Amino acid sequence: MSGATYKISREDRSFRQRLFEPPAVGKMSLMANLLAWAILLFWSLFVLFPIYWVVITAFKDAATVNNGPFFIPFVDFQPTLKGWTAQFATDPYCDAYSVGRQLFLLVYNLFAFIVSPIIKIEKMEPQICKVYLAYTNSFVISFGATALCIAVGSMAAYALARISYKPKFGNIVVFVLLALSAIVASNYFDVHWTISGSIALALFFLLARSLGRRFKSTLGNDDILFWIVSQRILPPIVVIIPVYMMFQSVRMIDTHFALIIVYAVANLPIVVWLMHDFFANLPVELEESAQLDGSSRFEIFWDIVLPLTRPGLAATTLLTLILNWNEYLFAIFLTTARAQTMPIMVAAKNTGERGILWWEMCAIIMIMILPVIIMAVVLQRYIAKGVLLGAVKG
Repeated sequence: MSGATYKISREDRSFRQRLFEPPAVGKMSLMANLLAWAILLFWSLFVLFPIYWVVITAFKDAATVNNGPFFIPFVDFQPTLKGWTAQFATDPYCDAYSVGRQLFLLVYNLFAFIVSPIIKIEKMEPQICKVYLAYTNSFVISFGATALCIAVGSMAAYALARISYKPKFGNIVVFVLLALSAIVASNYFDVHWTISGSIALALFFLLARSLGRRFKSTLGNDDILFWIVSQRILPPIVVIIPVYMMFQSVRMIDTHFALIIVYAVANLPIVVWLMHDFFANLPVELEESAQLDGSSRFEIFWDIVLPLTRPGLAATTLLTLILNWNEYLFAIFLTTARAQTMPIMVAAKNTGERGILWWEMCAIIMIMILPVIIMAVVLQRYIAKGVLLGAVKG
């Protein structure tokens, strides 16, 4: 019986089998192709329709929005720019002259900051257009937090993938207790946080050196990775009040730096989680060869590891940027006026005496999603490779 071949005649195969039968090895049948295209077309319509609806709503007025659904411009309704002009008509600082003056003062203040150690030049506070201010705030905070998150997270992920850690559980408990003591001393005994933190840190190194040898139980890399990833599982609303009180105590409410730190910390687990898999799947022999040639650990990471994981890095960067760009909860609690971002401005159109201003909201959303779309187009080639690589590994 071995080696015998059997050929089933066309009449013996069912209609379903013949319908999806490929014409050759490695090719799909006609029906399978049609089915795949139908699913892709349906999914594309499902995904793109909300974007299409936002675009056409941005060119409607109040009467068109309130009188029912209209889908086709110039057929169902006449497009108008009222949603766009309303963003600037109600703000006296949003005309062309004011925006040009704001751009000039931005360059002037940067020049004054650079030459201030040599020449005394007073900075000038511009009267800023709200849309311009929110857009630049979102840009600075999101890109700053993403850069910080990727830099710290990728190095942490590489360290967890290549270096074996065995921290003693007792030392961790001592560190947490001393940190809590520093917080209590700052809040209830009026000790400045820099002094209490320095004393707590010094005590930790002293106790770790003297008592650390007696602690036996240790943690591994998987425990550390799980702990980092578990920080992302925690809902942000649970920690928002302590975070607010912390930044209020150091007078950093409504600052760009506070949001950059919070966004970077909030999304750091995702970067570590994603990049750890990319680093762990690289062949160790490449790094060992570089070590034999005298390269340091950082040189190996910068010159060899990062270029090889460029697709994964691009996909992780874009995902982190989107999360930072759309973040709302921390921004609404930690900002009041100067550091407000675009999501808050979009939400502001949902309140007021005139009801929900859908046409103005959609105009702001179109402005808001533009940088993310441009970045996705630029990184498309790397993102596709990174996503496929992750799917293969999963």
